[in-house]
Amino acid sequence: MKRLSLVIVLLTIALIATACGSPADEELTPVTFMLDWVPNTNHTGIFVAEAKGYFEEAGLAVNIIQPGEVYPEAAVASGAADFGITFQESLTLARAKEVTVVSIAAVLQHNTSGFASAAHLNVTSPADFEGLRYGAWGSPFEEPTLEVLMKCAGSDFSQLEIVNTGWSDPLALIAENQIDMAWIFYGWQGFQARQQGVDINVVMMEDWFDCIPDYYTPVVIASEDTIANRPEVVRALLKALSRGYTFAVDNPGKAADILLAAVPELDAELVKASQDWLSKYYKAEAPRWGEQKESVWQDYTDFMVERDILSAPISVSDAFTNEFLP
Repeated sequence: MKRLSLVIVLLTIALIATACGSPADEELTPVTFMLDWVPNTNHTGIFVAEAKGYFEEAGLAVNIIQPGEVYPEAAVASGAADFGITFQESLTLARAKEVTVVSIAAVLQHNTSGFASAAHLNVTSPADFEGLRYGAWGSPFEEPTLEVLMKCAGSDFSQLEIVNTGWSDPLALIAENQIDMAWIFYGWQGFQARQQGVDINVVMMEDWFDCIPDYYTPVVIASEDTIANRPEVVRALLKALSRGYTFAVDNPGKAADILLAAVPELDAELVKASQDWLSKYYKAEAPRWGEQKESVWQDYTDFMVERDILSAPISVSDAFTNEFLP
């Protein structure tokens, strides 16, 4: 009799669960997430979250897309994408133009970019940039950044030739001697150069933070509208991303395999080498993945004003938030 009663109780619980619906049966919230470029190890945590079901567990169905003619800031501000990846320098310029996008997490804690040049030129500092041809993609902060670095190193910016190359592959242009120097993400293109046999020297930004302050690049962005009206979606996305990037910090090899499975056209050797090097920057010394400091935003905004890139400082408290990080 006791056994029969237990069976009845269990059946009743099962029927109630079926009627109410389990979390797996609930409809997922569709979300569009725009990358800043082709998939690479800056994005690994996103693909880990997708592959391991972290998005689904957070109640989201995430569609990961690449940018086209519209950049992530414009796509997110207009509602064409719910979230995106961009850079602190780009977001600062966007906020100055009253584009209502907000950084909700830092993908990397430090600037891992640098200026790559053909090795035979023996460039070891911005003092050696004089007489070179720099391949520019057209951002308004490129030339001021170069000018500050060169002045800081005691060289003359007017002696640097700026060549507009758009989004052409900078490593190929260096290899073909069409340009001498380009701004790259070392964590990807630095390892790509080794693999392709393009012999380069890289002047890393981190070695010149006395001249230009460190800043977050890249960052995850959302619109003010999404933050105000769908805070639960913002929180859910960051919960999943935090799990994805934390997994990559702890398991760079496995994370690289997940990225390769998601984007099989990527070169395995490149991805594994890049992931091993970059994973330590996802969290670095921060208390949690995604954390941003007001001082980093303020210092970079002040720098942009001092260099006449901006006519007035932006409100940094409006430009970023840690509120939704788990």
